Amino acid sequence: MARYTESMATSSEPLADDLRVGGQATSAEADAVASAIARGRARLLSLQHPDGWWKGELETNVTMDAEDLLLREFLGIRDAAVTERAARWIRSGQRDDGTWGNFPGAPADLSTTIEAYVALRLAGDPPEAEHMRAAAAFVRGAGGLERARVFTHIWLALFGAWPWEHVPAIAPELMLLPPWAPLNPYDFACWARQTVVALAVVRSYRPVRPLPFAIDELHGDEPWRPPAGTTPRGRAFAALDRLLQAYERRPLRWLRELALERAEHWIADRQEADGSWGGIQPPWVYSLIALHLRGRPLDDPTVRRGLDGLESFVIDDERGRRLEACQSPVWDTALAVVALEDSRPEAPGPEHADAVRRAADWLLDRQILARGDWAVRRPELEPGGWAFEFENANYPDVDDAAEVVLALRAVEHPDAERVGRAIDRGVRWIEGMQSADGGWGAFDADNRRTLINDLPFCDFGEVIDPPSADVSAHALEMLAAVGRARVPAARAGLAWLLAGQEPDGSWVGRWGVNHLYGTGAVVPALVAMGVGRDEQPIRRAVRWLEERQNDDGGWGEDCRSYDDPAWIGRGESTPSQTAWALLALHAAGERGDAVRRGVAWLVGKQRPDGGWDEGPFTGTGFPGDFYIGYHLYRLVFPLMALGRCVR
Repeated sequence: MARYTESMATSSEPLADDLRVGGQATSAEADAVASAIARGRARLLSLQHPDGWWKGELETNVTMDAEDLLLREFLGIRDAAVTERAARWIRSGQRDDGTWGNFPGAPADLSTTIEAYVALRLAGDPPEAEHMRAAAAFVRGAGGLERARVFTHIWLALFGAWPWEHVPAIAPELMLLPPWAPLNPYDFACWARQTVVALAVVRSYRPVRPLPFAIDELHGDEPWRPPAGTTPRGRAFAALDRLLQAYERRPLRWLRELALERAEHWIADRQEADGSWGGIQPPWVYSLIALHLRGRPLDDPTVRRGLDGLESFVIDDERGRRLEACQSPVWDTALAVVALEDSRPEAPGPEHADAVRRAADWLLDRQILARGDWAVRRPELEPGGWAFEFENANYPDVDDAAEVVLALRAVEHPDAERVGRAIDRGVRWIEGMQSADGGWGAFDADNRRTLINDLPFCDFGEVIDPPSADVSAHALEMLAAVGRARVPAARAGLAWLLAGQEPDGSWVGRWGVNHLYGTGAVVPALVAMGVGRDEQPIRRAVRWLEERQNDDGGWGEDCRSYDDPAWIGRGESTPSQTAWALLALHAAGERGDAVRRGVAWLVGKQRPDGGWDEGPFTGTGFPGDFYIGYHLYRLVFPLMALGRCVR
């Protein structure tokens, strides 16, 4: 998820009547920008659904599709047509060296390549085929199945291709722990919580449904070694895992059944209206397997809704069949409204008013007025947030709620009282979700018990939801926009954000790649909160952005920046990341050559239909592990940036 919006109330002066370079007005450039904005607006309006929402594709790596085929194989529902369409998509992501990565241009990833290879074997690709031999050679050279991540080992264990004894224990008895106890389910971030509960059920049954082939060609030369831990806490958890493995062989039957029954009901109670769990793929597939292992047949209403719901996440076109890991209509719609308002002409016409009103009506209907898991930590807080997806009543998030409030404020709606009530509820909920240190996480408050990071099965992705700079910035920007910049929550958040500035002047991005995203979110928030444009935090951020501008005038940052500092603020120029930099520079009051060159890059890269192309992924799921290509980012953020720069 990624979020921006400079407060309408704090928008700074325009670039005179047009863009300026050294005091010289360039009306041709201004005309080009105006034309680009008009084309972009037309393109964005054309993508709106009749019901008022927008949704761009969320593109990820091929593990979503490989695991979908593995799920269907395990449940006995895989068919030839689905398999071949999915296999076509998986093959399209393979590189010349036979490998798959986690984002375009990424280094080869061992576990992703293993899962893709097994899925293609299910599709009938023979191991002797050239592309399969190349993949297998890479897997063996990288250490083989023995070095894959835990999640990959779990998938292989389901089919007898990996021993369950070599999968870390996940005891379902954790369901019996109270919320204050260490290692209870609510210590995990919501996405990890749902996944861990379901996997605890699966791991306790240790099912095996053999594949119709062996994958011995993927074993490495060195034997598997159990996790030993690299820190005192990690070594302690490794010892605990050995004890749990022994307990798994002879659990207390009454206690195990009590835990499994509670886990089953917990899972079933959290199914969303569209059949998903949390609107995301990992807990969805594992929850279906867990319920099936608990004895629910495929025609059980909960299981059936889950299987049917997966089809609504499928995209099937000339490139093949692929499964979105998530869908982002609330987020996309809020961003689209802000982009249209930022870029609106003096006389926008009736189509503008109609589009944003329909979007506002749709967003108003999406406000969540029921309690979810967040209420475990905030039991007295009244609901009022928004989620990312079409259906996710259990897990609204601060980021979406803040952006929706900003979007609703920008719309002239005929029912101002209804809008006002929704905004008030949203503001109260966001304030109440602040963590004790002053920052905001995405889905939960004070979800930062770091000891679970050392659990042996937590070797992939983030498993906690601590405050982040980008989410906190969006919450603060929203509070400033509604006139609450001076309340204690906002002042504490501002102090937290200022303390989090990196030595180089940037901020880390949690939900977008990476320092460009974080800095692009924070600078507008600081200015909205009253930090002077000549103060050091702003000046340092501006210097960092100007130093990272590419020679072509754009900005880009590679996903590898989360692992390799050499990539921080460096990478191929992209429309969304260039827009993020421009949004920050504009908020900081910059009107010089860096802005002019960035605007020129966006204008020059626009397609005739008003959109932009963007190959690299610029969204972040799990830093270092999982990334997202938001297809609408390449349109809404450039439109925001261009609109503000010539406002």
